[in-house]
Amino acid sequence: MDVSMQVWRGWVLFSFTVGLLFVGLCEGYGNSSRQLSRPRHPWQGPIGTRHIVVDQTGVGDFLTVQAAVESVKDGNRERIIIHIHPGYYVEKVIVPATKPYITFQGAGKEFTVIEWHNRACDLDPTGQQLRTYHSASVTIMAKYFTAKNISFKNTAPAPLPGMEGWQAVALRISGDKAYFLGCGFYGAQDTLCDDAGRHYFKECYIEGSIDFIFGNGRSMYEHCELHSIAQEFGSVAAQDRGIPNEKTGFAFVHCRVTGTGPLYIGRAMGQYSRIVYAFTYFDDIVARVAWDDWDHQTTKDRTVFFGVYKCYGPGAAAARGVSWAHELTPEQARPFLVKSYVNGRHWIQDT
Repeated sequence: MDVSMQVWRGWVLFSFTVGLLFVGLCEGYGNSSRQLSRPRHPWQGPIGTRHIVVDQTGVGDFLTVQAAVESVKDGNRERIIIHIHPGYYVEKVIVPATKPYITFQGAGKEFTVIEWHNRACDLDPTGQQLRTYHSASVTIMAKYFTAKNISFKNTAPAPLPGMEGWQAVALRISGDKAYFLGCGFYGAQDTLCDDAGRHYFKECYIEGSIDFIFGNGRSMYEHCELHSIAQEFGSVAAQDRGIPNEKTGFAFVHCRVTGTGPLYIGRAMGQYSRIVYAFTYFDDIVARVAWDDWDHQTTKDRTVFFGVYKCYGPGAAAARGVSWAHELTPEQARPFLVKSYVNGRHWIQDT
């Protein structure tokens, strides 16, 4: 090969290499630019607000809560505030998944009440048992539901120890990003079905006897009173996290556990159940063991995440009653102490 050919090939190789570098730099710059300008999927809340009034005396838009719910069109994008005037609304209410952004605004949890009386063993129109989830007085399937200053009750009688099929849910929340402020939940066994989704409960009163908060929600309870009416032995929370990478769990922060006992403060409904109490007051009603693995025949004591952090009161010492429920460190507790636990930066609004 002569010298001129070597020079020419060298020049081609040099040019090709420089070209690749230039393209790579441009692509890198372009990717960086796209990353900087990529939309962050900002919060897209409701568009506008509409008000509906429910009043039993006939001075509002509707006589029943369910009629008001049914008036909301499917795929709604407005914030629909249903003002429910004082009274006992004896009806079974369902907010379907097709009707997001609905608010139930009561006149105070002592004055505005929705109640029904189904038990799990009751029969539906086809002759089949309702079972627990369908016993709910109020069922919420929609996203972005809010309830303020209202109570939900299941008035079925409390079961005696050993009775089966008497689960009676006051409210079932299966929709994502639901907010409850100043609400009351009244029942006995399985009062509040915290079924699925991210939920935030603030300044609420929740009453029951056995597993009166249960499900697989990812929920924060802040400044709530958890009141036991257990006749012989009861339990507060049963959480149903089933696989280790699920983000679900119950966080009780600045709450009060009161009433009658003895009772478990948490039960492992799921193999990887997760329950945390932080800055919470306990009456002297906590069982000596405090936590229960549900069926006593599995390895749940090695897979659950049960913990307490800076709790107090005469029952607080018992809350640490098993080796597999931990006194959390500040680092372990921190994720459960703030609204970011439920990704609540935008959808939790007090106004």
